[in-house]
Amino acid sequence: MTEQTPAPIRHIVIRAHPSPDSFNASVADRYCETVRACGQVAEVRDLYALAFDPLLKEEERPIAGGISLSPDVRAEIEAIRGAEMYVLVYPVWFAMPPAILKGYIDRVLGAEVTARQIQDRAATGVLSGRHMLSITTSGAREVWLDEQGQVESLRNLSTRYLRNAFEMASCEHLHFGGIIEGLSERFAGQYFFDVQERARRVCAMLAAERRTGPPLASIGDGS
Repeated sequence: MTEQTPAPIRHIVIRAHPSPDSFNASVADRYCETVRACGQVAEVRDLYALAFDPLLKEEERPIAGGISLSPDVRAEIEAIRGAEMYVLVYPVWFAMPPAILKGYIDRVLGAEVTARQIQDRAATGVLSGRHMLSITTSGAREVWLDEQGQVESLRNLSTRYLRNAFEMASCEHLHFGGIIEGLSERFAGQYFFDVQERARRVCAMLAAERRTGPPLASIGDGS
């Protein structure tokens, strides 16, 4: 019998920025380029280019009495299902993710996950058992955000809550502050290098997991 070739390791990169020429777009591109150079597959889901509808419908709410997912949600779930790594790339606006990303979490990533499942640590959605990396940006520098308590808030949302709510294997966060017009090439280059190095570590971790099972350590530094 001929041995079946294993499916490639997939990364789904979910981009939530309206400008195709933004720093966020470049971050997503650098991540994908690095993943492909490591011999793995990277697919971008550009929410603005897809004209994704972020409005949760009444019939999509996971409550008693059943649920009916809209065709666009079912199609999106099928497009991203089965990836090992999910990467969210988005700016922080007024201390929150863009509305389009919040809607994507409500309608797609959290589809059919109930409040009871979250409390019981029994979620079985598309993210269950998978890995996530959130890469966020802000115009304000991280030291200012830290003074407002925003850094801790971002980490709690991007790591602790999402990991526990969706029963994920790991959830990490990488943030870049001071992303404004006129950003120097030196700083931009360092940020892109950081993205590249994190992507390489992610790929190494996923390759090891494919060979030997879940890793003992997380993909990053816990930030």
